Amino acid sequence: MKQQFLFVATLFSMGLAAQQKQLTENQMLRGGVNNITKQLPRVLGWVDDSRLLINKKEHQDSAMKVFLVDCKTGKQTESSADLLKKETVPAISVVLRDNDIFVSVPGEPTKQLTKTAEVEVNPTLSPDKAWVAFTRKNDLYTISIASGKEYRITNDGTDLILNGYASWVYFEEILGRPTRYKSYWWSPDSKNIVFMRMDDTKVPLFPIYSESGQHGYVENTRYPKAGDPNPTVRIGIAPVDGGKLIWADFNESEDQYFGMPYWTPDAKTVFIQWMNRGQDNLIVYAVDPSSGSKKEVYNEKQKTWIDLDDQGGRISFLGNNKGFILQSDKDGWDQLYLHNNDGSLKNQITTGPNWSTAIQYIDEVKSIIYFTSRQQNSVRTDLYRVDFDGKNQTRLTFGDYTHATELSPNGSYFTTRYSNAETPDRLALVNNKGKIIAELGDSKGADFEAYALAKTEILRVPSEDGLFQLPIRITWPLNFDPTKKYPVMINIYGGPNAGTVRDGWQFSGQTQWWAKEGLIQVAMDHRASGQFGKNGINYMHRNLGNWELKDWITIVKWLREHGADSTRVGIAGFSYGGYMTCMALTAGAGYFTHGLAGGSVTDWKLYDTHYTERFMDSPAENPAGYAAGAVMTYADKYKGLLRIYHGTMDDNVHLQNSLQLVKKLQDAKKHFEFMPYPGGRHGWGGNQQFHSSNENNAFIYKNLLKKEMPSAMVR
Repeated sequence: MKQQFLFVATLFSMGLAAQQKQLTENQMLRGGVNNITKQLPRVLGWVDDSRLLINKKEHQDSAMKVFLVDCKTGKQTESSADLLKKETVPAISVVLRDNDIFVSVPGEPTKQLTKTAEVEVNPTLSPDKAWVAFTRKNDLYTISIASGKEYRITNDGTDLILNGYASWVYFEEILGRPTRYKSYWWSPDSKNIVFMRMDDTKVPLFPIYSESGQHGYVENTRYPKAGDPNPTVRIGIAPVDGGKLIWADFNESEDQYFGMPYWTPDAKTVFIQWMNRGQDNLIVYAVDPSSGSKKEVYNEKQKTWIDLDDQGGRISFLGNNKGFILQSDKDGWDQLYLHNNDGSLKNQITTGPNWSTAIQYIDEVKSIIYFTSRQQNSVRTDLYRVDFDGKNQTRLTFGDYTHATELSPNGSYFTTRYSNAETPDRLALVNNKGKIIAELGDSKGADFEAYALAKTEILRVPSEDGLFQLPIRITWPLNFDPTKKYPVMINIYGGPNAGTVRDGWQFSGQTQWWAKEGLIQVAMDHRASGQFGKNGINYMHRNLGNWELKDWITIVKWLREHGADSTRVGIAGFSYGGYMTCMALTAGAGYFTHGLAGGSVTDWKLYDTHYTERFMDSPAENPAGYAAGAVMTYADKYKGLLRIYHGTMDDNVHLQNSLQLVKKLQDAKKHFEFMPYPGGRHGWGGNQQFHSSNENNAFIYKNLLKKEMPSAMVR
């Protein structure tokens, strides 16, 4: 009877699948997916610790309305967004117009603060909204909004001396592109500014050529490649009104890096992150703004490297001078530690295989920290709570889902947008004990079950040495037949702590199109991707490119056993992903047959100091590692078909990388494709982007699907 029931159930499910509708071309390629999924309610904000405003439709075709949610009961009543309005200081804003600075105060005429022939850069309001700081011709200035009086903080700015404006390698690798080169920071009391003074004198120039105009032009960048001299840096602390400039007590001539500084809440001290050139020793110093004297408060060493914080997440100060919480991966996982004001360790707070740990809220009254982490499952994010003393660490989110959470002002409740690869996003209200108070929305549309959708799932493949269960996200062809062989398209990035496999809903019409065309679509992560913490990432020390390729070959072998056609295994990536695509078609030739490599590093000696040496050390220290990690080393093994494309004015990964590989392949008389994008940086837009997408899609059709690309795909 049991076997008969299963047979009948199977026939019934096959009958349901046969009755499901097929997605149309418009739905897949033109975004017409109405009623398959729908918009989730939008969280507008917290009115207070127990009331929440959301914006939603009562019915699919109704207008959006605002509802007040009572967090104690989950009851919703129609309301107004006006509840979020509170009496605050007038919203002063500062903007640049025609390279001059203007300040806007609600109810008052816009006020022009500067009027010069020079360009003002990165104007930033002080915390008390009374001052604006900015740079001009690489000097740092402040200006009083009330009086309009301008103060010049530094006087030695040139093309090589940069005050409050970052050198390229600091902008790209240490402070981050969102800073737009700004390298100064206001004190919380608005009385001082800490800034970096950078000297580019010894940094080599790299020429970037533009083809535009009759004669073209050369854009010279101070770009230190692996082993080159870096900019020298001094840390200055300046009173807002142009008083005596104090220099922190560091030796400018040392080969060193400085990370983003942290002002203490009382503004009496600024914490400066210092790191040696080898990037395996981090020291945090407490610097006195009045004298520049420094005192060590934290010292960490690792055998491989330490990431220099660029997101402001390493240190969180507690109020009333009760110490600070510091984040570190020194035990192999991403943990939180409680320190006293003098830097001495009080206790470790979190435990377990935490990764991507991020503090969401610190309840200092109850001594509780709420944080997110990928602990329960490395491809999912959950919310946790833990006491300051490390006790009562508890997962607050639920189920086999990844969660994006938002806590109430005092941490009594939170909303979570949750999903997995097979379940569309839902929105729920949960209390700080982990109890679901109310389901607030479901993005599954009325027609979701009516359509035949390609199956996406998260799977694990054992590494060849049996030490790791490597995660992959795979979308199978529609109506997949396990007795047939299908082409594969793998999209990767690679690199240390740069995993891409996440267990969340990612419905895409384009993905459904490729599944309909019979393509197996794969994202896959290696042992050093962050899925296995710093312990896994450390495998890449001094040998970039090695373990990614070994683990990915293991996954390709598994794919061959599960429907992949070994003669049509495509791989695509950009930047580090381009590098690994080139490695796959050379060092990994025979497993990967076709590649799309964009903006690729091809030899680590051609990339910048800070990123490259963090993992590889310098070329002089690790010549064998650099040789083993260069694509050109394996050019004679190249087979299959590689399409190389690159922006000609890429200031991050220089075109030089692709050109050197092109020359090597030409000398070896190898067949490949190459497409430059004139004027393109590390990416490009407009018609060039459409062209790039069309060409890549045509490559997939011709070489993997073995047919012409339909006109509907052309953008």
